Amino acid sequence: MTLRVLHTADWHIGQTLNGWSRTFEHQAFFKQLTELVKAHDVDALVMAGDVFDNQNPSADATRLFYEALAELREVNPQFISVITAGNHDPAGRIEAPGVLFERIGVHALGMVHRHDEALDVDRHLVPLAGKDGRVEAYVLAIPFPRASDLPRVSEEGETEGSVVVRAVRALYEDAVARARERIADAPLIVTGHLHVWGAEESEGAERRILVGGEHAIPHSVFDESLAYVALGHLHKPQKVGRETIRYSGSPFPMSVTEQAYQHGVVLLEVDGDKVTWERLPLERPVPFYRLGKGEGLQLDEVPGALDALGLDEDLPIDQRPFVHVDLKPQVSGAGLRAELDRLLEGYPVRAAGLSVVSKDRSAPEITEAEALVRLHELEPVDLFKTAFEAAHGVAPEASHLELFHRAAAEIE
Repeated sequence: MTLRVLHTADWHIGQTLNGWSRTFEHQAFFKQLTELVKAHDVDALVMAGDVFDNQNPSADATRLFYEALAELREVNPQFISVITAGNHDPAGRIEAPGVLFERIGVHALGMVHRHDEALDVDRHLVPLAGKDGRVEAYVLAIPFPRASDLPRVSEEGETEGSVVVRAVRALYEDAVARARERIADAPLIVTGHLHVWGAEESEGAERRILVGGEHAIPHSVFDESLAYVALGHLHKPQKVGRETIRYSGSPFPMSVTEQAYQHGVVLLEVDGDKVTWERLPLERPVPFYRLGKGEGLQLDEVPGALDALGLDEDLPIDQRPFVHVDLKPQVSGAGLRAELDRLLEGYPVRAAGLSVVSKDRSAPEITEAEALVRLHELEPVDLFKTAFEAAHGVAPEASHLELFHRAAAEIE
């Protein structure tokens, strides 16, 4: 019998964008998720981390999460949800409703559990059964690996990767080996919330999260025998290394860098030893526009660009489109933002921010090593000046520098 599993990640419940709530979009996403489960007769959900947007989610955000899980169970009384924590999540709170979760088929893993210093396979290995009750596949649920989750590895005699990369490899090798002792060669899906080498980041949206500032791990960490690797953390949907190692991506744009993404979830079908997949697109609950992308606009061009969108004046505030504007350098930095805000207030939109297009688009590229050397040579005030001009298109004024020096003095 064919088993159908949905892979999703990076919900970031409770997120705000430029101060605007995303609750309406999350509600619409969960409604779509439930409809997809019905339409495709899905048996299980695998969520690969970042359920919430911060370590202290509000009561409303937590309630929205619980309601979504309960709704999925109502669609299918045998439905299984496997939830793993990401770097944004409060690991303990993800697991806290454990007994209640079990009664609605939810397996939540916030941290790596061990028994006598060995991985507790009973906690991390989740069987997935089809409509007839037969187990067709398993999920090895591994959350974001925090420092305390990683095994100790020797710092001597190894040449591949840093100590952190080797520790992550050891964690997955041990987990898969212990799972195989239980399930032999049955189809095994593994989760991961981390950055895999070669994957494309969303600029400014995702942090480099491995312990010690380590950037990423090689895809070879994931054993060739795995049926599928369900990844989270990077918001762009993509494969990495192999067809079966995939990021599902975020459900809708969390920042302007995701504005052009085609958001969706991954539907897996397990039929004996054969595993196939397809992407199911998600409708965007709220439009997200980027005006003047690339070249930038003059302020007096913004009203015409907004008029061309054909905006609905009657939309409730939480359904109004987000608008990010790329501007050419003009007037002072502070004045630019104030003028743009004034213009946007006259339209049924929500301001998602602005970017100032660099005046010098022909500057030569430098390598990462060169950039680090230059960074080392700069004083903090120089970095502030560079960042200010990049954001506003003009150099900071005396008042800005005074505020910077006052803040720096408080830190010292």
